[in-house]
Amino acid sequence: MKPNTAATPVRRPSFTEATIRLFERTIPDPFVLAILITVLVAAISAVFAPHASVGRLVGGWYKGFFDILTFAFQITLVLVTGHAFAHAPPVQRVFKALVSLARTPAQAATLTFVLVAVASFCNWGLGLVVSALLAREVAKRMRVDFAWIVAAGFSGWVVWASGISSSIALAQSTPGSSMNVVQKLTGQVLPFSATVFTRFNLVPTLVMLVAMPFVFALLKPNDADAVVLDTEKHPDAPVREKPQGKLSFARWIEYSWLGSAFIGVAGVAFFVLAYTQHLAFSGVNAVIFVMFIAGVILHGYPLAYADAVKNAAKQTGSMMLQYPLYGGIMGMMDATGLPDVISHFFIAISNAHTLPFWSYVCSLIVTFFIPSGGGHWAVQGPFVVPAALALHAPVPATTMAVAMGEQVSNMMQPFWAAPVVAMAGIGVQRVLGFTVMTFVVGAIVYGAALLLLV
Repeated sequence: MKPNTAATPVRRPSFTEATIRLFERTIPDPFVLAILITVLVAAISAVFAPHASVGRLVGGWYKGFFDILTFAFQITLVLVTGHAFAHAPPVQRVFKALVSLARTPAQAATLTFVLVAVASFCNWGLGLVVSALLAREVAKRMRVDFAWIVAAGFSGWVVWASGISSSIALAQSTPGSSMNVVQKLTGQVLPFSATVFTRFNLVPTLVMLVAMPFVFALLKPNDADAVVLDTEKHPDAPVREKPQGKLSFARWIEYSWLGSAFIGVAGVAFFVLAYTQHLAFSGVNAVIFVMFIAGVILHGYPLAYADAVKNAAKQTGSMMLQYPLYGGIMGMMDATGLPDVISHFFIAISNAHTLPFWSYVCSLIVTFFIPSGGGHWAVQGPFVVPAALALHAPVPATTMAVAMGEQVSNMMQPFWAAPVVAMAGIGVQRVLGFTVMTFVVGAIVYGAALLLLV
């Protein structure tokens, strides 16, 4: 019997539909949005910043444009290495085995959400890819509304900035990083023990892990309304096969396990050396290195890993365009003194206890315009950290408040949903129709944690 693929609309709350219509009508492409924000910040700096001049604006923009490139490339590699790791055959087999444990759509949504949340906590790029792959596996095994199961997977990404690959937390834990605003202002580096592995961060993350499966069970569309996966229109990506017969030396070495084995041995040797000799091994570089070594080993031979990286790189074009512009915004703000003006506003409405919460509220709004953790921090970090220092508010909590707002608002931001729905093969508007509830629940849970647990 041919599955029902008619685009029957899911019954959604009216505020969800209104939000989606608002996004479609008012939010342009993220790159165009970054240009508009550059113009806006330049105008605000010219009017309100104490040291504004044409020379400072243009010079600061140029300097910031290039100062951020190292960090931009690092964060791009986080996505690429996570994507390549997720497509390794052993990892794919594990995904399929785990998905087979689900017997009902509700169980499948729960399993998908939890697995993506765990993956996202470890590597945000891995979490994005896993959400699409698991959703497709579920949809191929049982009749479910495809947008609903994709949304369940993407919702697991709501914890990414609270995890160990958080671009904001990683930047503050990496000495000398151009994005380490805390070190620039205080001389201190924030370890994960002060940011990621804290009560105010882990408790709300665990609450989300428990609460969201129940939310998605309630959101499940009726069978009559379900729009299922069309595998003919959106087939699985082809898998590279090793060629048969006699091979030239070049072809043989490309498909040989020797290259991957060499990289694997070298990587393990460094891990042992770092442990025994207490070498510095932390921050964003550590995340990239671990994912790279694991990906090369699990793909089995060099060419397979190279193909996986090429496929992953297709998802990074927009990021590479946006980061320099966000760096330019940061440069203009630094050159003109605008962060001091904004920090004084936060000082006026906050105290030492409430500043993390108000930084979180600000982050929820900023994310709609700057849908990138690193780019977001480049704009918001320079004014919330000085405010925290002035009010003697906890700097780690204020920093993580920005990260929390970023990850929650991502649930209603098409920029990050776009690669997921592209890999899965579904329209982004239908997916956002479900993740609006993840946004609502996350906004309450993380906001409450910053008021009650800091």
